[in-house]
Amino acid sequence: MEPNIEYAIDEWHTSVNDGDLKRAAGAVGDPIVVLGPKGAGPITPEQFADWVERSGIRLVPRSWHPIGDRLMVVEQDATWPESKSPTRVATIFRVANGKVTAALRLPDLRSALDLAYICREMAATE
Repeated sequence: MEPNIEYAIDEWHTSVNDGDLKRAAGAVGDPIVVLGPKGAGPITPEQFADWVERSGIRLVPRSWHPIGDRLMVVEQDATWPESKSPTRVATIFRVANGKVTAALRLPDLRSALDLAYICREMAATE
């Protein structure tokens, strides 16, 4: 398993939840691959920090599911500034060299686990 995978994901959550843009940019790789309701693809750490600021999202981890050496699915309660109550989501995190290099947010744990297992198998066959 990637050393300190949990630490890297904790750092990602803390920086995002605190709205600490410099720390958020430092918590991710260059690039970081993202997936969410508004699209997918690689972005720079600066673009990631901009997203943190624009979205105002807060993600509280609820359960952790290791998938492989570098992948972890985290089920979360998400809130946005306009939220009346949390929404349960799940994010696939990939970590390399102590930084989050992918954060793929999906609408539920089952979808995230299914995609994470496919990603693990694809990486294993490269």
